[in-house]
Amino acid sequence: MRKLLLFTITLVLMLAAPVQASDTNTVKATIVKHAISMGVDPAIALSIAKTESGYRHNARSSHGAVGVFQLMPSTARKMGLNPYSLNDNIKGGIMYYKMMYKMFGSMELALAAYNAGPGNVKKYNAVPPYVETKRFVSKIMTDYHHLKANPDPAMRAAVAAKSSTQVSSVPSGAKVLPTASAPVPKAAKENELSTKIQTVEMAPIELELEASGLAI
Repeated sequence: MRKLLLFTITLVLMLAAPVQASDTNTVKATIVKHAISMGVDPAIALSIAKTESGYRHNARSSHGAVGVFQLMPSTARKMGLNPYSLNDNIKGGIMYYKMMYKMFGSMELALAAYNAGPGNVKKYNAVPPYVETKRFVSKIMTDYHHLKANPDPAMRAAVAAKSSTQVSSVPSGAKVLPTASAPVPKAAKENELSTKIQTVEMAPIELELEASGLAI
């Protein structure tokens, strides 16, 4: 009887707190992974999560929003997602931001819609004049610009993993045969070298996150 009582109490406690906690590094890595796969800049995805929950998957709001991206359970389920799942919560948040971005065409308006709803953004045709929404947009944009200049370790790890995959895809011992080409004039070579140097200076390789794959 006593064992049954303890089991019942444990089960009730587990059901009362369905959102499981995850460490910050795991959450960040998951956000970056899903952002890249969904064509969204990881920097903006991380910034939204930081402001919404501080990367805490066990976060809950007084309005009932849950998880890293503070999704309403009813909204998440309409999207076919489980808001209590770390992966689904993150995918849902990124998906919703992406929808808002496609609707309004700018980060600021997409973030305003994320916070205040698309109806209010359409009403004012700008960031709504709500203190909370303005603070929300400003904070996320500040974090976003900081991450673009100083990538999070999770972003760097994603770049390193991508580079490692590309290198390992070349068969061991494979020989790269030179292709015949016409002689290049000295002046053209110098111009090409100068262009390459300028490109490197403008876009450090460690900050490169495959821009072609990040649509937003």
